[in-house]
Amino acid sequence: MDRPAPPPYRRIVDEIRSRIDAAELAPGDRVPSTRRITQEWGVAMATATKVLTTLRQEGLVRAVPGVGTVVAEPPRAPRGEPPRGRRPRETDGGLNRERVVRAGIKAADAEGLRALSMRRVAAEFGVSSMALYRHVANKDELVLLMADAAFADVVLPDPAPDDWRGRMEAGARLQWQLYQRHPWLAQYLSVTRPQPMPHGMALIEWTMARVEGLDPLTLIHMAVTLLNHVRATAAGFEDDLEAEQETGMDQHQWMAAMEPAYESIIASGGYPMYTGIDGTEPNALTLETLFEFGLTHLLNGMGLLIERRAAQAT
Repeated sequence: MDRPAPPPYRRIVDEIRSRIDAAELAPGDRVPSTRRITQEWGVAMATATKVLTTLRQEGLVRAVPGVGTVVAEPPRAPRGEPPRGRRPRETDGGLNRERVVRAGIKAADAEGLRALSMRRVAAEFGVSSMALYRHVANKDELVLLMADAAFADVVLPDPAPDDWRGRMEAGARLQWQLYQRHPWLAQYLSVTRPQPMPHGMALIEWTMARVEGLDPLTLIHMAVTLLNHVRATAAGFEDDLEAEQETGMDQHQWMAAMEPAYESIIASGGYPMYTGIDGTEPNALTLETLFEFGLTHLLNGMGLLIERRAAQAT
């Protein structure tokens, strides 16, 4: 009599265990998140959560606050027993820099930038992490190349808006859409320590190309202020992705779980602003509404600056 097929969660557990046994995932490496499991194996979030729970119960992984679920250290082998073997050294399998960068983007899109490692990218090709170092110097260079490649994929509108406001708004929306496709990108960018990315700089130049009558330093301030509004708001995409991986709850489930605590706080009567929005639609305040609100009023303020400078010039 045929044995019944194992349940889906057990099959996934066994596959991840085999990756650990083959040293594709080493101690301390992030294992596939719940989001990644749902995408790779086509299962529900509840099944993905059960996979990670089972792996923890079997001592294969452990949860690290602020990092995620990682491979646990194996038990120390008795004296005289050789350690678990590693895979033999492999060739790079015909890799090139572009393929490595694209694999890095794919992994970061699915699991977040903190889960990215050279080993994780190498696993996409079935090679050792050492094979990647023939094409990129280290993880820092890889992520920089990934970010610039993401900006290079932006398709500029044709015809482009020819007025300053239309052009700045279009540039902001192109960035917003880019961060939605690549949730890790917004958090990677820095205003205080900007990274040298030609394609990213080209998009900012395009965004500001129709603002006239202002000195370059003022233009840079306007450009970075607009960039920072979009970037800082879009950082919530990565925050939400990581929170979902950690808790197994999407945003709506999280808010539903927190609702009793918020109701208790508001009931004290000391929060009239919050009381005033109680009962509004759940989507009345989202990252999208924050982006739109900030964009509109930033451009309104910049319009006053441009008009004032124009008046001074005449």
